Amino acid sequence: MEAIEKIFKKMGTRVKFGTISIRSSRNNLFAGLRELSAIPRIRVNIERDKKGEFFQIDMRGSVDLQILNFSKNSQHLLLFAKDRENAKYRYLCGHDERGWFAAAVPDAVSSVTAAMDVLKPATVGEKQIGLAATQRNKRKNKAFLRQGEWFFIPAPDINPDSMLILRNEPIRRGRGTAHIVEKVFRTGGESVYVCRQYPDGLNEEKYKNLLKEEPRAKSWGWNRMKRNMTVYGRGRVKHRDHKTVTLNGWHRILPNRESDAPFIETLVFLD
Repeated sequence: MEAIEKIFKKMGTRVKFGTISIRSSRNNLFAGLRELSAIPRIRVNIERDKKGEFFQIDMRGSVDLQILNFSKNSQHLLLFAKDRENAKYRYLCGHDERGWFAAAVPDAVSSVTAAMDVLKPATVGEKQIGLAATQRNKRKNKAFLRQGEWFFIPAPDINPDSMLILRNEPIRRGRGTAHIVEKVFRTGGESVYVCRQYPDGLNEEKYKNLLKEEPRAKSWGWNRMKRNMTVYGRGRVKHRDHKTVTLNGWHRILPNRESDAPFIETLVFLD
């Protein structure tokens, strides 16, 4: 662990290690994971103490950790973990504007630059063809603007009915803090049931099955919402941890690809 700590220190921050408590996992963060086998063997979080923010890496059982790649200039590193069942995990850890972050990397990459690329939505990959390498990972370029895990891609052909435009609308994924978009237009999507235990929602079938298996779930404060809608925004986008960006004209709003990682539940800090 000492070698890991040294690299985090070179990046400009601290890292602490701990043990995942099965009891606390069942009762709190992973209330929806009732089977022991479903409780993660590693959990990455950003926490704060009197000295400021630091990375907290908690593990259950035998987990091997290593840093695959480190970029001092950009203050990013690629953390790799493998548990005793040979499950593999990759996290892009670094500093973005005003604070530290961790993102679950969905593909088997070995460098910080590659991790940044695979975290981009597919639409971004298409738009950035022809961009210079020095521009591709900037927060603002000809292909997109980025704020945290959200990408904003120009959509000049969008012209929604003014009656369908929402004002100062929050966009959020999971338990992350909402980004507030001045004007938003949504279309399509599927109906889901959302509560604190299932912030990403359950479709009709899964919701009914859960209520049959777990009668107490009826009292979890569910709301019916739309998931996977096509979302567009324009105007100012605000977030407490990021510099406000301004979308001149309508932009398609897409999250990064970390939710494609099969181990996304091992990441507590989402934004």
